[in-house]
Amino acid sequence: MDDALVFEVQRLYPQLYLACHVDHVRASSTEFQLSSYDASILAHLDVNDPATPRSLAAHLGVVASTLSAALTRLAKLGYLTNSAAATDKRRRELRLTTRGAEAMASTSVLDSARVRKMLASLSAHEREDAVRGLALLARAARQMKEQP
Repeated sequence: MDDALVFEVQRLYPQLYLACHVDHVRASSTEFQLSSYDASILAHLDVNDPATPRSLAAHLGVVASTLSAALTRLAKLGYLTNSAAATDKRRRELRLTTRGAEAMASTSVLDSARVRKMLASLSAHEREDAVRGLALLARAARQMKEQP
């Protein structure tokens, strides 16, 4: 592994974070009733690609039983679905709902207007490359957390 690449991630990520970061929100102060922890859970889910409660708990560094109450609450609020997998009814699949995506974006630690402005400064091709790069890093982060 090239140490220069490690250095660049360490140098560049804080620039993005600091430019777009907003203060953490409290559940009672938002229309969506989400804490920063709730928003973090939603940020790890996708509308199409399901996650299992076990893999999500492992990624967040908590035991599944700790996550269970939050998942139940978020499902009752309509922010995620928790359904049986088509191939194995014993396995649960978590998916972000459209309402959940709206809630997550509204309570993200990254301000939507700042992110929009940052992306607007790039060409369409650069925007696609930037988001694809972040998706690759996020996938690697998830895989890293799932490995013993």
